[in-house]
Amino acid sequence: MSTLVVVNNRNDWPIELPNVEVVPARTYLTDPTYSTRRGAKVFNLCKSYRYQSLGYYVSLLAAARGHKPTPSVSAIQDMKSQTIIRHTSDELEELIQKGLHDIRSDKFVLSIYFGRNLAKRYERLSTHLFKHFEAPFLRAHFHRGEDGWYLQNVGPVPASEIPEEHRTFAIDAARDYFSGRRASISKRVSPRYHLAILYNPEEHAAPSNEKAIQRFIKAGEQQDLGVELIDKDDYGHIAEFDALFIRETTAVNHHTFRFARRAEFEGLVVVDDSTSILKCTNKVFLTESLERHKISAPKTMIVSKDNVDAIAPTLGFPVILKQPDSAFSQGVVKVESQGELDDTIERLLDKSELVIAQQFLPTTFDWRVGIWNREALFVCKYYMAKRHWQIVQRDSAGKFDYGKSETLPVELAPRALVRLALKAANLIGDGLYGVDVKEVDGKYYLIEVNDNPNIDYGTEDLILKEKLYQTIIRGFVERIERKKERSLRA
Repeated sequence: MSTLVVVNNRNDWPIELPNVEVVPARTYLTDPTYSTRRGAKVFNLCKSYRYQSLGYYVSLLAAARGHKPTPSVSAIQDMKSQTIIRHTSDELEELIQKGLHDIRSDKFVLSIYFGRNLAKRYERLSTHLFKHFEAPFLRAHFHRGEDGWYLQNVGPVPASEIPEEHRTFAIDAARDYFSGRRASISKRVSPRYHLAILYNPEEHAAPSNEKAIQRFIKAGEQQDLGVELIDKDDYGHIAEFDALFIRETTAVNHHTFRFARRAEFEGLVVVDDSTSILKCTNKVFLTESLERHKISAPKTMIVSKDNVDAIAPTLGFPVILKQPDSAFSQGVVKVESQGELDDTIERLLDKSELVIAQQFLPTTFDWRVGIWNREALFVCKYYMAKRHWQIVQRDSAGKFDYGKSETLPVELAPRALVRLALKAANLIGDGLYGVDVKEVDGKYYLIEVNDNPNIDYGTEDLILKEKLYQTIIRGFVERIERKKERSLRA
């Protein structure tokens, strides 16, 4: 993948770097040599990124050409959005307060050159801001309020406006950045496409364990798909990839959802896509959708403060209460009596206007059918944790206890089970889903559709083994190729 530095004027970038081509903005925009080039990284150092300026069109056309612009148009818009800036300030709260603690004035300006600052004490804060707003040169303005420091605004700095006393440092930072990228790439031929896996190894209940993640990486290498692990601080890097695979527990009010939205804006193939996250993480939506399409499920009520008294007469005891956005057995409560019901429902309705109440169906295990690309990929039985009514039990100290599991070949699983799972998953989309089903007296009842099902080494892959990872990765490659073909025809 070639590297281009695009500037208004060649004099704005007076240094020569190995394997880096400096191109005037008008040349990049009009010369067919660049419009037909494939797989280029474009570092946009134009004087302005304002709407319809040369800098704006460099990033816009770079994306249209399948190049990887930095900053992307999305990043440019993020720097103009007070909502994004406020959210970034909240996410970096601890770093900001710690980093600026000793400053006496009420205002502070931080100059960031490829993620670095002249002062070592601001390096961590600079690196994190560069990951959020990935422009080569940035200037961040902070203000001290009643509750401490906050990020007031952030914007790009043209290379021509770097202060003279900063120029040597900025050039060294650029040289280090580019040479680091070259060193990591030169070891092997660059793959056709690039997949980012959003993954947090510290997450206890992550959808994939570390061995599974390594098998996804291996499957990518086998299919000429470069796979890179990213974390929540890599928001600004999304435009560098062709696809995003989220392997963290998702939620709407969470960085996983923002990553999905940003990646979709940049034109990436995304799993889990934001629509699937919205639909699957809200059990109110699922309840309405299942009822509308007459999919067999336990008797269920959508509860508000107006119909609380109908729960016990309608569903009896015990009854299951669920927060609309509950995940991984958390936010799901079994109540045995009217007193427990009154206390629990009041607490849940304080958090959400609507709550799910569901008939309790006692079983020794739950079925899970993994769906990918509208086809069943694996079937598991998850048995209840010892002396517990769920497949996982979490004690007061936060320790998890799991029931045993059993994995079956799809072709040997009950056909009615697989048909029910496919029908439910198809209501959501064509992504990767885990459909939970209970079996009572030979009948199947759909519990929920999960948008990021567990795929762990040693459990879900017991039957297909490496083929499971290869099938999912092949699906990404096929989607990337279809998307690129459509863009070429457009």
